[in-house]
Amino acid sequence: MLIKAASDYTSADITPQADYVDRRRFMRGMGAISALAGLPAPMLRAAEPATLAGRAAQIIDVRKRPYDGEALSSYQEGTGYALFREFGEGSEAALKNSVALQTRPWTVSVEGECLKPRRYDIAELLKLAPMEERVYRHRCVDGWYMIIPWVGYSLNELIRRAEPTGNAKFVEFTTHFDPAYMHNPTYPWPYVEGLRMDEAMHPLTLLTFGLYGEILPNAKGAPLRLVVPWKIAHKSIKSLVKIRFVEQQPRAHFFTLYPQFYGFYRNVHPGQWQQKSQARERRISEWLRSRQTKMLNGYAEQVAHLYGSQLDTLR
Repeated sequence: MLIKAASDYTSADITPQADYVDRRRFMRGMGAISALAGLPAPMLRAAEPATLAGRAAQIIDVRKRPYDGEALSSYQEGTGYALFREFGEGSEAALKNSVALQTRPWTVSVEGECLKPRRYDIAELLKLAPMEERVYRHRCVDGWYMIIPWVGYSLNELIRRAEPTGNAKFVEFTTHFDPAYMHNPTYPWPYVEGLRMDEAMHPLTLLTFGLYGEILPNAKGAPLRLVVPWKIAHKSIKSLVKIRFVEQQPRAHFFTLYPQFYGFYRNVHPGQWQQKSQARERRISEWLRSRQTKMLNGYAEQVAHLYGSQLDTLR
């Protein structure tokens, strides 16, 4: 089965209980304070006690996929560390500066080699398909990983509705960029990534709207992002605004800038040197304990067939 050991859970089951209860108490309190204080719209949005899992009609099928018996990363671990380089280098910059990101209104353009291009409002995308809560491993090229319960649906739900033509060999993704509050001059923006069409269509590739049963925090890529669990994390593009079907391989951000260090595919492969050795890894809360990296981040059974004999040479 694609999602192993699938059972029905509530969000309270899948989120560490103390984190779940404390977070909701805090959010409910903030919501009440905001209503009483008559805060302006941007601040009301930031304090809004909105959840995805709390709306039973939105998440129709909630599933749990344990990762080899490992516990979930705690809410603090999963949301307290983030890299969003448009807001600066390092997690502290992402968490601090991404507060300025305005996620409403928000649209996503679907275009390129397809029969039904269109622009979707975020409200339409939230209702496009039944949402699931999936526990995925999330791994960085720096060798740390988390185990996070993401909320969303397979990207192929959106792709099928666009009806890509036979010329569509790749899917190009573009992140939102606004120089008014995204000030990191280190790189050219906007951020662009890409997947091969069969990778984008694979059921594990998740169009993601939340985590831990709640809407995505800004620093984690609000209001929607990709999560591609068998690839290094920077392939899982944040704050998505454009999906384009193309015939040629997209100019993926880090591959274009540093081809000597970064390949286009960025599969998690313990035998490849990708900026640094990928043979060992550390759970984000266990910096002094390393373990052997699993092929394709533990998802080889599901996705290795996409690459066949090229698995060891694609980078």
